[in-house]
Amino acid sequence: MTTTTKLKVQLVRSPIGTKQSHRDTVRGLGLRRVNSVSELEDTPAVRGMINKIAYLVKIL
Repeated sequence: MTTTTKLKVQLVRSPIGTKQSHRDTVRGLGLRRVNSVSELEDTPAVRGMINKIAYLVKIL
């Protein structure tokens, strides 16, 4: 049985005033408001999304 690694991501800055694609990425990661936390599987797709909006989020 394989154990998948989880990442906890917290939104630390508001996406207001950012590009629409960045706002869509925030929503795609399951983050709603500032300080909300989402637990996601550690996949290349999720890593890419986090890298795209690295200035808005913090990995816990």
